[in-house]
Amino acid sequence: MLLAALPGYTRQPHPGKRPSRPKDEVLLSFEDSTARLLDWTRWWNTEHRPEPLRGRTPLQAWQDDPTPLRDVPAADLWTFTLEDAGTRTLTTRGVRFRRRDYVGAWMTGQAGIRVRIRFLPHHDHRIEVYHAVTGRYLGPADLADQATEKQARAVRRARAARSRRLKKDLEASQRERYAAVTQAEPPRRLGALTGAQADAELARSAGTGLSQLALPDVIPPAAPPANWRTPASLAALTTPEQARPTPVQP
Repeated sequence: MLLAALPGYTRQPHPGKRPSRPKDEVLLSFEDSTARLLDWTRWWNTEHRPEPLRGRTPLQAWQDDPTPLRDVPAADLWTFTLEDAGTRTLTTRGVRFRRRDYVGAWMTGQAGIRVRIRFLPHHDHRIEVYHAVTGRYLGPADLADQATEKQARAVRRARAARSRRLKKDLEASQRERYAAVTQAEPPRRLGALTGAQADAELARSAGTGLSQLALPDVIPPAAPPANWRTPASLAALTTPEQARPTPVQP
């Protein structure tokens, strides 16, 4: 009921028609949509009177129900949202989860014990650790060497730029057109490229390798000293021509 009344809701179109919405429709911000959801929830529970409840609101039906309740402490409610990730061995570096290290002050002197990891989905900055045998809660563990907010913003910008580039490439790849045929024969692509267009597109695709997409401010490693016995293949890549060591004759 709520979603169907919100701006941006796309109803099921008729067969053969694409879903659409008014071009001048203004979508809600996150804050506005949250406020709208809270207002609707209050209305549903305290004012709405569904027919099966015979004139009562959901809140009145809840209060009239004699079923006994057991209150769960608020501090324990979050445990129902955790997922199990199996057991690990606690080391001096903490506990390993998804190829990253998590540490906690309580881990001091606990290296070597088997622990069970539970985590809240999508909240990977912290995990909860339990004893693998007794099930006793040991404590939280936070991600070690967590990136700063500045680094996180830079990563989000890079991901957004990569997403836009991939979307553009996908749209371009789906613009293939083929000639009509009246008999069975190999498909013939339509559309022609100039040599300059082909060279430009190949140049753009050549810059999508992992080394080309590295952060521009990464400092390359310094060349090894000339007196090191560096393999010829490595020396050719890292050492300037004039400083390259003379090969040792066998």
